[in-house]
Amino acid sequence: MKETKHELIGEPMETENGRRQWARCTVSRHSQLVNLDILEAEGDKKDAIIKEFSREDSKPYTPRDVYQIGDVIYHTTWDDIGIVLSKEMTSNGGHAIIVQFEKIKEKKLIENYN
Repeated sequence: MKETKHELIGEPMETENGRRQWARCTVSRHSQLVNLDILEAEGDKKDAIIKEFSREDSKPYTPRDVYQIGDVIYHTTWDDIGIVLSKEMTSNGGHAIIVQFEKIKEKKLIENYN
């Protein structure tokens, strides 16, 4: 386990547990979600890692499923992993989730579609 440089990708997310953002290793290209508040406090950087997410840890996205805030999903078409930030109702009464993806940033996706 060697310490490597990471680059922040995407936009910071405001959560009730602090600001979070995706960070990508410049060597392995592996991504992980980090807590920016802990990083800026110059604490132990290992404490800032929220959890390492991989495709195996996520559930495949389908518009028919229902998701919870904090769920990690994998969008097969975009080949991207994201975390559900919030849920909302659409103008026509449908259900949507706001997802912060690793590569393509924040997107609104349909859920619970019959």
